[in-house]
Amino acid sequence: MFANVGWGEMLLLVVAGLVILGPERLPGAIRWTANALRQARDYITGATSQLRQDLGPEFEDLREPLSELQKLRGMTPRAALTKHLLDGDDSIFTGRFDTPQTPQKPQSGPGPTPAPPVTSASAPPAPSGPVPFDTDAT
Repeated sequence: MFANVGWGEMLLLVVAGLVILGPERLPGAIRWTANALRQARDYITGATSQLRQDLGPEFEDLREPLSELQKLRGMTPRAALTKHLLDGDDSIFTGRFDTPQTPQKPQSGPGPTPAPPVTSASAPPAPSGPVPFDTDAT
């Protein structure tokens, strides 16, 4: 329950409690809060064990749909499409299609060496990343 509360937050709560309650009533308030939390935790643990005893193996059958609901809670429309329709392949969304690249082999043997390609200042530079995907064109 308090897994995300660090020492800085705890110190801030103690200082705020010291200012609000005063040094005389702060230890009693901390004691009361600790006892209330302990009783609530014991009550929840007892209720869970009672349900487990009453339902027996059906208790685990009840937990399975709840775990499935927990998985669906984090599912976005994009993740659902990727998982169910595209078998986990999200390249259609990212624009990264796997195309095999064949390296060009240099020509060997006697003969002239090819000249480097001529580039002009007006030629557009080659794209360095993936080709943009236009959804309106398809």
